[in-house]
Amino acid sequence: MIVAIDGPAGTGKSSTSKAVAAQLGLSYLDTGAQYRAITWWMVSNGIDIDDPSAIAAAAGKPEIVSGTDPEGPAITVDGVDVAGPIRTQEVSSKVSAVSAVPEVRTRITELQRLIAASAEQGIVVEGRDIGTTVLPDADLKIFLTASPEARAARRSGELKGSDVHSTREALIKRDAADSSRKASPLAKADDAVEVDTTELTLAQVIECVVTLVEEKRAGK
Repeated sequence: MIVAIDGPAGTGKSSTSKAVAAQLGLSYLDTGAQYRAITWWMVSNGIDIDDPSAIAAAAGKPEIVSGTDPEGPAITVDGVDVAGPIRTQEVSSKVSAVSAVPEVRTRITELQRLIAASAEQGIVVEGRDIGTTVLPDADLKIFLTASPEARAARRSGELKGSDVHSTREALIKRDAADSSRKASPLAKADDAVEVDTTELTLAQVIECVVTLVEEKRAGK
């Protein structure tokens, strides 16, 4: 059972995906963390983020290892635990530029497909292009949405020290960048189930997704 959960930042993808995977005994993969990890590596190694050719040339260098335990999804780069460092505002502001480079997407997409294929009990994979590009044959595709205001409120709560207005502007800017990039843009798959989380609590979103997965399982 492969479940693809896509959507823009602040819709509750990570919290929902982890909880659903844990509840149903599935593995979990946060693909956004992988793009953050390679961005963190680029920044840490002095790669010019404004130079796509420099990013492309370095795309194959870092060794990124993603844990798939929903109770504690670890991620390392060259053996270093980067679960904390990849969540900084600096990485957040640069991840769209790095992830737009085709060589980076090719590298990370291959990694994601290998992880999904090796998940014996099934897996919940969350990101922005899972249902459209990475795993187009996923058993169930879900696209989470929410108003920019709701997303900004949630994300500013996660990013300590940020205010809702600036967070909202940053989210809208990132949406535009992710939706318009040539390589695997943020998009809803034609066969995805859309869930608007604006007025829902996290528990309600989780319940909704678990129900969708169980219905799909029953119908297989």
